[in-house]
Amino acid sequence: MLHISKTSKLFAICSLIFITGCNQKKKIVDTTTLEEKTTNILLKEWTGPYGGTPAFDQIKIADVKPAIEKGMELHLADIDAIVTNSEPPTFDNTIIPLEKAGSVLNRVFTYYGILSSNMSSPEFREIQKEMAPKLSDFRSKISQNKILFQRIKAVYDKTQKQPLEADQQRVVQLTYEQFAMNGAELDVEKKKRYAEINKELSKLYTNFSNNILADEEGYVTYLTKEQLGGLSESLIKAYGKAAADKGQEGKYAITNTRSSMDPFLTYSTERELREKVWKNYYSRCDHGDDKDNKTTVAKILQLRKERVALLGYDNYADWRLQNRMAKNPENAMELMNAVWPAAIARVQEEVADMQAIATTNGDKITIEPWDYRYYAEKVRKKKYALDSDQVKQYLQLDKLREAMFFVAGELFNYKFTPVTGDTVSVFHKDVRVWEVNDKTSGEHIGLWYLDPFARTGKRSGAWATTYRSHTTFDGKKTVLGSNNSNFVKPAPGEPVLISWDDATTFFHEFGHALHFFSSEVRYPTLNGGVRDYTEFQSQLLERWLSTDKVIDTYLVHYKTGEPMPKALVAKIKKAATFNQGFATTEYLASALMDMKFHLADPSNINVDKFEKETLTALNMPKELVMRHRTPHFGHVFSGEGYATAYYGYMWADVLTSDAAEAFAEAPDGFYDKEVAAKLVKYLFAPRNAMDPAEAYKLFRGRDAKIEALMRDKGFPITKK
Repeated sequence: MLHISKTSKLFAICSLIFITGCNQKKKIVDTTTLEEKTTNILLKEWTGPYGGTPAFDQIKIADVKPAIEKGMELHLADIDAIVTNSEPPTFDNTIIPLEKAGSVLNRVFTYYGILSSNMSSPEFREIQKEMAPKLSDFRSKISQNKILFQRIKAVYDKTQKQPLEADQQRVVQLTYEQFAMNGAELDVEKKKRYAEINKELSKLYTNFSNNILADEEGYVTYLTKEQLGGLSESLIKAYGKAAADKGQEGKYAITNTRSSMDPFLTYSTERELREKVWKNYYSRCDHGDDKDNKTTVAKILQLRKERVALLGYDNYADWRLQNRMAKNPENAMELMNAVWPAAIARVQEEVADMQAIATTNGDKITIEPWDYRYYAEKVRKKKYALDSDQVKQYLQLDKLREAMFFVAGELFNYKFTPVTGDTVSVFHKDVRVWEVNDKTSGEHIGLWYLDPFARTGKRSGAWATTYRSHTTFDGKKTVLGSNNSNFVKPAPGEPVLISWDDATTFFHEFGHALHFFSSEVRYPTLNGGVRDYTEFQSQLLERWLSTDKVIDTYLVHYKTGEPMPKALVAKIKKAATFNQGFATTEYLASALMDMKFHLADPSNINVDKFEKETLTALNMPKELVMRHRTPHFGHVFSGEGYATAYYGYMWADVLTSDAAEAFAEAPDGFYDKEVAAKLVKYLFAPRNAMDPAEAYKLFRGRDAKIEALMRDKGFPITKK
């Protein structure tokens, strides 16, 4: 899923919001007052062991605004020191100080990110709204700084004739392209309009994101004891705790998040309640009230189109994909269109199987979207004698975490040790921390934070982020990385039992963390990534969940401690392609919609009508919906990281399936030391220090092939 990596470069802090230039010259001084240095924890350098860690337990909302303002001031001072340098521009006097710039603001944004994603509140959201346009103006003073870009371009031009070391050359290239892509070469009037657009977009992104969170908090379905049919004991206890936490003791709460909604739709026998829960979730920000996001989406599309037109592009997708693996929207659409027909055809088969069971049971219903998970589970039991609730008895969150540590040890030679006591502070009592070391040398790699449970103020989904990335150019920096999930917190003393899909996601996000920890780059810019490539490494790690070593040792029954029976394992593996119609179609519908929105003329777009007409033209099955409907499609409209890039999961899927076959073909399978070494060397450690396509070829010896993906999904392979 969505992951966030913070480095000291402007573009990595908050990418793609860039505006006008600032060439004023002034004496560079640290104007931080004594009071700020001693009282505002967000501005302070991190102290303590492990190279220093954030003081998460001391965050105060009142500190946020002044810390950001001071951080911006100091960052601009860093930039001013570069542009007022009278020496001819070089890598050492221009690119290196740009890599170092903004260290204080980086620290502030670490806290800001926690308050935004993990610990949001109405008070903080007001600060977000106020600061969004100010941050946009700040970024413009760097990204559109004429003298700064002239210096960057001079270094770039020189290195085209006299190349630097490979990683330095890559930094120069990426820096130059990022500035050029974001309007550094525009004339004064166009820069002014570019600035206005980005300021307005920053406000819209903030409002879009906050509306989703507010809608998730505002819709809760409460059940009585008589409405718990089909639910497991552990799920009932978890829903009971959720209700009690909301002051509704004796009731059971289905909150408006995927982790709460999904199991209810899978097991509940109460069809009317399934419909209610389903509609609450999929109609987020689509109620025609002040939290409705459709008008906001239209404005975002219009402004994005206008902005890239200033740069000479026909549409946003052409601009965005120029430096991605796909290169252009046509290539991305070609991949999606190659898979889509097989996906919707499989949905027809799945629905037919479900309808047959409903009819046999005398249920007298036609399969609707709120029935899909429920009857799919019945089909699973009939076809494969596989009961998802039975599988969950062997999927304990703590044991899965141990399994991930085992895999990291086997592939990366990492050891995870719990950090005890109060040597490292956390932002919530649910968060735990582990030290990561090299098993052989004992070298300290970093710290891993885990925030596993859903709560009010935490955005839904699962993600990974870094509080500090690995670099060596300015003294070695070790990694502070985290994984964040939204599992339903169990009743006291109860284990956390999760679904196979959720266990897969848990491994996926840990893959992002391993990508952070394995970094061997010198410069912050190289810790970034190409969006349709960075999901590949994490998707690949999912494959180790179903390896025999993990199953036999860590997938044990939560009561008896007995390992998962071989017969059950066989059923799981036999059912590996089960429900791929649903999984692939709901994802691809969102990815296709993302691309089509950004290829269309948004001048007078009716978002609701466009969504419906586009899905109709695609022959979208009526029995399911997009994974992320447009009004709450946060990947695409709460920022720009995944805009016209949601297809990237499918692009990464092709790489994943192909790479997995490399392991499957190896003498020792998924634990083959030779292939694992190549995995770390070429696919994890370089981060963005080399072109992703070249990195993959070094690992595999060739480009990836789509046939592996089709085999994985059990789809027919069309011969060309």
